[in-house]
Amino acid sequence: MTRNKPVPVISPEDDVFIKSLIVHQDDDIIAFNKPSGLPVQDGRGIDRSLDSLLAAFARSNGKRPRLVHRLDAGTSGLIIVAKTQPAAAFLSEEFAERRTKKTYVAVVGGAIPHEHTGSIDASLVKVQEAGRARMIVARPDRKGALRARTDWEKLEVSGPHAVLRLAPETGRMHQIRIHLAHLGCPILGDPIYGTGKQDAPRLMLHAHSLEFRRPSGGVLTLSAAVPLDFDDVARNLGFRTYSDLM
Repeated sequence: MTRNKPVPVISPEDDVFIKSLIVHQDDDIIAFNKPSGLPVQDGRGIDRSLDSLLAAFARSNGKRPRLVHRLDAGTSGLIIVAKTQPAAAFLSEEFAERRTKKTYVAVVGGAIPHEHTGSIDASLVKVQEAGRARMIVARPDRKGALRARTDWEKLEVSGPHAVLRLAPETGRMHQIRIHLAHLGCPILGDPIYGTGKQDAPRLMLHAHSLEFRRPSGGVLTLSAAVPLDFDDVARNLGFRTYSDLM
């Protein structure tokens, strides 16, 4: 979908890799189960991303699929791209207007809530610290504060850890990560809002499902299986049934 730009050449290995991530494809979209560690976009020293690998789907006129939403590099899971300009415009508006329903799963540690379900309604502000952008919880009347709400549900508890199902109502940068840290139970493996690799080799956050209106009509619900590296960490912590509850 990029105009008047040469199509980047990707290796046969990358071609096989990106196509192995597909969980759904139709005339409007391609859906991928993105692994943790793969950035969604290039920039700041990154030259291999989901976006750059979309060259594998470029047409002869140079147009290729287009991103319509984002995931953090450390977050695994479901991400969709639009195959046409009309589909991109439609889906971008759906995400911007919060008409999509997103579900995540996370492994957290710390002060696990006693309640089975709850909501975190805390406004967020983006700040720069040591040259890196991060979010902080702020008063709603602070300049630049953005309303943010995340609903959560406990799926399973194992000692000082829990698996939570999360449904963000808004889509702020790092929203789920900072909200859970604010709740007192940061996501394991989070290098910004938690203790990073001290407690997990990866960010234990997975985008499990999306429900959204299709550009061609109707509602589509897609899901992405929890990857092995996520499941291995969870099971080593004593979790056994969480995946059956998702």
